[in-house]
Amino acid sequence: MNKVGAIDHLKNHQKYPAIRAELLAECDGLSDFSPEDKKEFSKMLPEGTYASADSVIKALGW
Repeated sequence: MNKVGAIDHLKNHQKYPAIRAELLAECDGLSDFSPEDKKEFSKMLPEGTYASADSVIKALGW
């Protein structure tokens, strides 16, 4: 998993608050990440509403 790239995107490009579905849709549209990275992100991210990048990072266990 490209954690560095994902964290950068979450902190600098994602709009918050965001629900899981919005985060996954945003992830699917990114060409910087492999299909495997996208699948892993989808598996790891619990349902919820996220107020910030830090809340997503915490939910992912990073």
